[in-house]
Amino acid sequence: MKHPVDVHVGKRIRHRRWLNGTTQQQLAEKVGIKFQQIQKYETGMNRVSASRLWEISQTLGVPISFFFEGLEEGEGETAQAAGGLPADIFSDREALELLRSYYAIPEHQRRRLFELARVLSAAA
Repeated sequence: MKHPVDVHVGKRIRHRRWLNGTTQQQLAEKVGIKFQQIQKYETGMNRVSASRLWEISQTLGVPISFFFEGLEEGEGETAQAAGGLPADIFSDREALELLRSYYAIPEHQRRRLFELARVLSAAA
């Protein structure tokens, strides 16, 4: 049975890997394991050891604490965060792709797009 902490850590690994544009294969090669192991970590099927989590954090450029952020709130799959967003928005592939695309836009255009989104959401 999957432990909720292992599932949460796995989701955070997937979230950061995806934001970085890193594939499971690339991450696995950098930490010296097979990509299937990354898959098992990301689904919470296998626990990530402390030393492996440290290697993953170094590879993905985040502190180890990143993988535990949000755990205290007890976020569940169906929980809602402020503003009507799913509490676990980072498990939504579309949301992650939107974030990555957003930050790939030059800053001055990004600000304009942000303002447009605010106007559209207010009108909805």
